[in-house]
Amino acid sequence: MNKKTIIFLLFLVFSVQQLMSDSLEDLVGPAFAAALKLKKEPITEMQRSKPAPVLLPRHNQIRNFLNDELKKMGPNILIETLSLYKIPSSEERINGWSPEEQNKLFNQLTSISTLAGIKYYSESRKEMRVFYETSRVVDGPSGKNFLPDPKFQRTPASASLYTKQKDLTFGENIYSFNYYTTNDSIYFIQENLTTFYYTIIPAIGKNNLKTFVAVIDAGDSLLIYTAAMAKASSLPGMGDRIASSFTNRITAIINWFTERADKVF
Repeated sequence: MNKKTIIFLLFLVFSVQQLMSDSLEDLVGPAFAAALKLKKEPITEMQRSKPAPVLLPRHNQIRNFLNDELKKMGPNILIETLSLYKIPSSEERINGWSPEEQNKLFNQLTSISTLAGIKYYSESRKEMRVFYETSRVVDGPSGKNFLPDPKFQRTPASASLYTKQKDLTFGENIYSFNYYTTNDSIYFIQENLTTFYYTIIPAIGKNNLKTFVAVIDAGDSLLIYTAAMAKASSLPGMGDRIASSFTNRITAIINWFTERADKVF
């Protein structure tokens, strides 16, 4: 076998490996993988003071991105979740999602208007409550004009948009959404561009709340990782109230995503 043939075979093996998705065990380790396959509820971790991620999947781009965001913000609250979406298919999926499926998932994740009306469990009221009363894409950080949800014919490497969303707890606020993709992942980060008020009390300042959502192709499943990071008000009890509320809100976002994924697979 000559040198050119060996190089070609090595390139071919590398290319096939790139196309195949990582296994769940590769991404989160055997212990978390086993727990995810058994549990219906997300695995959740909440940290205060100087938090560091403990559930972050073994995915280089996602790890680097989130760690950079944590360094930039320096949050005093970090809530992470891991959950699994089992793709409803009778065939074994060893090569992961197709480009068409990834594109459809991407468009579902940019369907901002469908967030209106989703519900979460309110710890203070001990009942289900609407999360976002309204949710619309707008033309910029001033939020003057509404736009339709964007649609992409091909999955972009990155995309950005602005939204105006009315939260029944924190009022109407403007956010930025920044999306990124790799062959085996879609992830986005939502950041508040206005101050959150709890009644008349400023609870979270501008740019001090970020919600990160990553969807990773794991063959016959999608691994969903979320991280809500915040620099909350130092008023007594405010951090605890926000941390508890955001844990349930993250669950609402995961439920929203699974409903959107059902439209793809």
